[in-house]
Amino acid sequence: MTVEYTTRFAIDPFATGAMGTDELRHNFHIGNLFEPGRINLTYTHYDRMILGGAVPTDGPLKLEAIKPVGTKSFLERRELVVVNIGGPGEVVVGDGAHALDTRDMLYVGLGEEVAFTSKSAATPAKFYILSAPAHCKYPTRLITLGNAKRLDLGSQETSNERSIFQFTSTIETCQIVVGMTQLAKGSVWNTMPAHVHDRRMEAYLYFDVADNARVFHFMGEPSETRHIVMANEEAVLSPVWSIHSGCGTSNYAFIWAMAGDNVDYTDVDAVAIGDMR
Repeated sequence: MTVEYTTRFAIDPFATGAMGTDELRHNFHIGNLFEPGRINLTYTHYDRMILGGAVPTDGPLKLEAIKPVGTKSFLERRELVVVNIGGPGEVVVGDGAHALDTRDMLYVGLGEEVAFTSKSAATPAKFYILSAPAHCKYPTRLITLGNAKRLDLGSQETSNERSIFQFTSTIETCQIVVGMTQLAKGSVWNTMPAHVHDRRMEAYLYFDVADNARVFHFMGEPSETRHIVMANEEAVLSPVWSIHSGCGTSNYAFIWAMAGDNVDYTDVDAVAIGDMR
């Protein structure tokens, strides 16, 4: 079987406040996303978001339905975003194929059949998969890194000079919102000052993290923060009540994805640094 999945249940802030390192990682950290020749998925009870990885090597990998979605096909009642962080590959949607270079994104609408291929098994594509429930069908759209809406923010003085690429801001989706942030050399902080958004859950995938580097991902209620240490190509879940920020031992990139009540990038509740503990 080439499609495997795990399930993560929603955790409230009171339970999280009593957790130690192992419990935090068990509930919020997601590793082993990208295994050659496999699709690994995590079904979450945060707005029914699914995230995962597909690494096709010897042949195509078909995205098949898993038991928690309760449908015959994976996208029967869902939409999908795929971001490639590996070598060149293709996402086959129905009778069409879409070439994705590294850091390109593909949106796939309700009801489609999907499969993944790599151009070379020696340098396979690594497709990061994000899916949320959908109420109507929007067309398949390819957004290259150069076509994404770009915002350059931060500064060297505050160690957070970064470029934000809003992949889904120029297309229609039902509820999924996806983008990528690239930190400049010498910058390590992301999303600080922090915020929460009660209307949407979020997930981060950290990548381009050197083998001897780590990112300290901060989470929790603003008045009672926690941290999880992240290595390369690992993901972390952020509940609606939690801040989500990180600081690395060197610069890195991350893909952020949200699902929930709206698709407004700016709908956040800011947290003052002085109010955090």
